[in-house]
Amino acid sequence: MTTHDTHRAIDAIWKIESPRLIATVARMVRDLDLAEELAQDALVTALEQWPRDGVPRNPGAWLTQTAKHRAVDRIRRERMAGRKLEALGKDMEGLLEADDDRLIDALDDDIGDDMLRLIFTACHPVLSVEARVALTLRLLGGLTTDEIARAFLVSEATVAQRIVRAKRSLADEAVTYDVPRGDALKERLASVLRVLYLIFNEGYAATAGSDWMRPALCEEAQRLGRVLAELMPGEAEVHGLVALMEIQASRLGARTAADGAPILLLDQDRARWDRLLIGRGIKALERAERLGGARGPYTLQAAIAACHARAARPDDTDWPRIADLYAALVEVLPSPVVELNRAVAVSMAEGPDAALPIVEALLDEPSLKDYHLLPSVHGDLLFRLGRAADARLAFTRAAGMTRNERERSLLKARAEACGAR
Repeated sequence: MTTHDTHRAIDAIWKIESPRLIATVARMVRDLDLAEELAQDALVTALEQWPRDGVPRNPGAWLTQTAKHRAVDRIRRERMAGRKLEALGKDMEGLLEADDDRLIDALDDDIGDDMLRLIFTACHPVLSVEARVALTLRLLGGLTTDEIARAFLVSEATVAQRIVRAKRSLADEAVTYDVPRGDALKERLASVLRVLYLIFNEGYAATAGSDWMRPALCEEAQRLGRVLAELMPGEAEVHGLVALMEIQASRLGARTAADGAPILLLDQDRARWDRLLIGRGIKALERAERLGGARGPYTLQAAIAACHARAARPDDTDWPRIADLYAALVEVLPSPVVELNRAVAVSMAEGPDAALPIVEALLDEPSLKDYHLLPSVHGDLLFRLGRAADARLAFTRAAGMTRNERERSLLKARAEACGAR
């Protein structure tokens, strides 16, 4: 294997192993910044040794052991410099003279899963939503600051600042590197799920830029969701979110034309939908429902997605059931956006005249004043009711509100079609 091949192998291994490696070391040193630094030290060592000695049979274990030894060295240096790592507690004092393996074993003697701790720490509510997303992608996704910046169309410096401030906030607030229990677990789990859902949605329908989708973000959110489902198998909403992401992701290959232009749901070639992902999603949905989570917000959304997935043709879609599911979702998750989605389902189940009052009741909703999908849905209903001139105004307004170039082109084309009619 050439040096280039070895470096490519290391990059691939790092992408897979870095979250678990950082999580393991973070539990030892109780410091995310230091844990990431020590994990990077292990990576540098691999880059130095593996091209010469070959890739180890178990590279993940090699990296973990190397990082643990780096952690032990750092703990001892801190002690020699008179700066004790207080979070480790006084019970470590007698072990600092022991050999490395004995000290590592003592530090490893803890309850719970490291990855789960890291997920809950990165998604802590003390951080802003933007900071949670950036820190999650950095620590758990293994993405560089440059990759995160390109995904969200912000500067690398902005992402770097968010990550630095996030780590500082966690330290300033003395956030414990642990998984909460009881009611606190439910509150924090909601934050975790929201972060994963935000990452997925940004990949599924990019808010800005020249691309309508960023599939890499969808894949990262799906991967983290699957990890979380393995770590928390009894949490219905975790499986509900996994189901939703898997089923939605099944359509990615059919959502754009060869030139990148968006293809709307009812116009998609359903033969291009990924049946494997649909099967995974439906299994996850069934599991969430068996766990008693049928009325959870993510599970309800997954059930809606499953209605589309089960329809071989657009005409086979069970729109009355979708409308009922959205009505249930409005009850558990009151939101103008959910109400707008319900209006779309009602229009398909009962006709545009039944949905128009629902949409027009939302036109003065302050939280939707910059939401381009509101005039877009309004325009579609007006067009179907034969009010082409009004529909053109609505589509034009929607095109002026979106920051995504592909979506803007689609909405302008719909406005022009209204003029032709």
